[in-house]
Amino acid sequence: MEKIKLAAPCLFGIEGIAADEFRRMGFEDVSAENGRVLLSGDFNMLARANICSRFAERINIVIGEFKAVTFTELFEGVKSLCWENYIGVDDAFPVNGWSIDSQLFSIPDCQSIIKKAIVERLKTKYPVNHFSETGPEIRIRFSIHKNNVTMMIDTSGDGLHKRGYRRNSNDAPLKETLAAAMCDLARIYPDTQMYDPFCGSGTLLIEAALMATKTAPGLRRFFAAERYGFIPEKVWREERTRAQDLIIHNVDFGAQGFDIDKNSVELTLQNAKKAGVAKYVSAAIGDVRNFIPPEHRCLTVTNPPYGERLLDIKAAEELYSVMGKRFLTGYGRKYYIISPHDEFERFFGRPADKRRKLYNGMLKCQLYMYFKNNN
Repeated sequence: MEKIKLAAPCLFGIEGIAADEFRRMGFEDVSAENGRVLLSGDFNMLARANICSRFAERINIVIGEFKAVTFTELFEGVKSLCWENYIGVDDAFPVNGWSIDSQLFSIPDCQSIIKKAIVERLKTKYPVNHFSETGPEIRIRFSIHKNNVTMMIDTSGDGLHKRGYRRNSNDAPLKETLAAAMCDLARIYPDTQMYDPFCGSGTLLIEAALMATKTAPGLRRFFAAERYGFIPEKVWREERTRAQDLIIHNVDFGAQGFDIDKNSVELTLQNAKKAGVAKYVSAAIGDVRNFIPPEHRCLTVTNPPYGERLLDIKAAEELYSVMGKRFLTGYGRKYYIISPHDEFERFFGRPADKRRKLYNGMLKCQLYMYFKNNN
């Protein structure tokens, strides 16, 4: 079939990581932009992106792009696109989107115009005057940035960060896609021994275990496009089988988490079981003040309390100081710590070997990387 253009929005700061992952999957025409990755492929590749991507927030089909500064231009631009190739006569097609730095700034008005334009287009293709919208829901998404309109169809449904294993979480959960990016930057291997002294609901441990075993993060969930009539059902079966065959069983990987909260420890173990990686993940009650990394090659990846949510800032700074004393150097130990605090390194007691700007939602953070083993 003819290749389709896809857009994969992702968290700011991990666009390059996501682009590299898509290239490894076999995608062509991959390019990273601010907050998204553009790529192209067939329906099998679309299914593969949903099932296998660790870093994208969702996978959208790009139906068309054009410039519009008036509602008339918006209407005509939308109406000119081939919606009948994707929307059946009975399908529902809700419209959602956003507009930034554009003359068309009213989201409700844009939604209404786009919906009307799609209806008028479909009326020229189907012999009906009214669309019941009782069938599968084809989710229309639009973006308008500096008057440039992109019209898309969402194929994911729930965001791809919702892997399905974390139905419950603690008070300040780390988004799964961000946790996966942290693990990617920290370099997870099948024999990695990983620790997280602030494990919370276990997200970092679980994402690392999925990565170490090459388990696709979307294997255990459903995607909106599985209901879409224009995508053959067999592509989902084929891509799930492919992903299943890529799993490495019985690796030497191990991930151990600690938390002062008993409920968090129990939640970590429950979530690891739901994710299918319970054999690789352990958790126990423990305070970072008593944390001692083993005297062998090991990796600590963690998301300590920030101060904005769980602790006041002074308490968080005291905690960073404790971490600096407990996170010992030497013996091949490496530490990857995410924090929004601009002076984290001062309280931690030593400068990072490298830093990487990441966003936890809208909160700008730095991933502080300590990988040089100076005694």
